[in-house]
Amino acid sequence: MRDLDLQVPCGTVFGLLGPNGAGKTTTIMLLLGIIKPSGGTFSLFGRPMTDVGVRRRVGYVPEKFQLPATLRVSEFLRFHGRILGLGGLSLETRITFLLQEVGLAERAAAGISELSKGMQQRLAIAQSLLNDPDLVILDEPSSALDPVGRIEVKRLIEGLKSRGKTVLLNSHILSDVEEVCDSVAILQRGKLERQGPVASLSGGGLTVRVRMAGSIPDLQSQLGSMGTGLRVVSGGEVTELEVSVPNEEAIPAIAEAIHQQGARLYALSPQHESLESLFLRVVKEGK
Repeated sequence: MRDLDLQVPCGTVFGLLGPNGAGKTTTIMLLLGIIKPSGGTFSLFGRPMTDVGVRRRVGYVPEKFQLPATLRVSEFLRFHGRILGLGGLSLETRITFLLQEVGLAERAAAGISELSKGMQQRLAIAQSLLNDPDLVILDEPSSALDPVGRIEVKRLIEGLKSRGKTVLLNSHILSDVEEVCDSVAILQRGKLERQGPVASLSGGGLTVRVRMAGSIPDLQSQLGSMGTGLRVVSGGEVTELEVSVPNEEAIPAIAEAIHQQGARLYALSPQHESLESLFLRVVKEGK
């Protein structure tokens, strides 16, 4: 890592992004105290990671994990609950609640060896929530899940946020990150390239996609002058254009210009830069 300065606001969902080898998992391991930094400091809730009380407030699911195949689902959670100092009725109630949360309520008595990879992933998430942590660190939580499982994980993350929890999410599934994260950080080669809300990182600009008939060169020139760039997507009887504009205030002017030139407008669709496009652009610039 090189001069990494990362701040994760409490009560938010924060996405940690970057290509393979960018340092995402290393950052998490440093944060958890699994490995030690050669310089600088890491703290959670304003306290050093050496504070045992701080670690009790953290739940963690690693990207690569192994569950004991000889245990049953409820036995596995009960074992880890006792390690955390839980027991009795409160632990059993917590186990029942978490299995319901991750969609494994009907598999409580099943052996872990009987579970699919996706079910094991959800069980690992349930284990990380046993101590009702204030910070939940999820390293690629949806990597082995089918679309239904991914939806359940997103719902779970949203539920954690609604209860005031902080979630640090490392994922390559950028569409999921875009849906659930309040802000993101993009790493490359151990360096922080960008950090903040997605809209702010993209500069607030947007692309307006136009479908119209009767396009003429003067109109294309006029539309191009309204924004920072114009691209002809396809021609023919119906022309498709993409106009890059600084904000939504330019959209009515685009429609008015098309009407004044006598062209027929079929569609006008403003599109903000997606997280995937932003990610690819930042990675390319970093190279």
